[in-house]
Amino acid sequence: MAQGYHSAAMDDIAERAGVSKPVLYQHFPGKLELYLALLDQHCESLLQAVRTALASTTDNKLRVAATMDAYFAYVEDEGGAFRLVFESDLTNEPAVRERVDRVSLQCAEAISDVIAGDTGLSKDESMLLAVGLGGVSQVVARYWLSSQSAIPRDTAVQLLTSLAWRGIAGFPLHGIDQH
Repeated sequence: MAQGYHSAAMDDIAERAGVSKPVLYQHFPGKLELYLALLDQHCESLLQAVRTALASTTDNKLRVAATMDAYFAYVEDEGGAFRLVFESDLTNEPAVRERVDRVSLQCAEAISDVIAGDTGLSKDESMLLAVGLGGVSQVVARYWLSSQSAIPRDTAVQLLTSLAWRGIAGFPLHGIDQH
């Protein structure tokens, strides 16, 4: 399904998977069910990458960098799984839209929890910032990959981290005397 849902035939999918078409249909009644199973798997991979990045350190600048890098690593993966999540040609299909929206929300919630815990901002304020940070991360990472940029990934991550850090660092840590 690397070429998109509509251009993928079950015969081709079975061949690439190294199974017969009847075996494929034993597990998936149709192409949409297969697509949704793959989408679920790749959404979970993204969510776990973001959660792992957020939990990797308590240093917030490094946490921002790790989270940005998680998005870049996700879009750079050779399998192109990010296309199922961020560039699906089936976003008008309710089951696909629901999954894509859910993983974006779950990633934002994970980021929001850290922001709220560290800044004391309200849940709504933290979520607004988290949606912005997550959105910027995935859009810039996708741009970087599609533009075939001469900028190495680590440099791209550092540039985006600097941009994000300059903004998020403006929110004081909750419970820390700023005098």
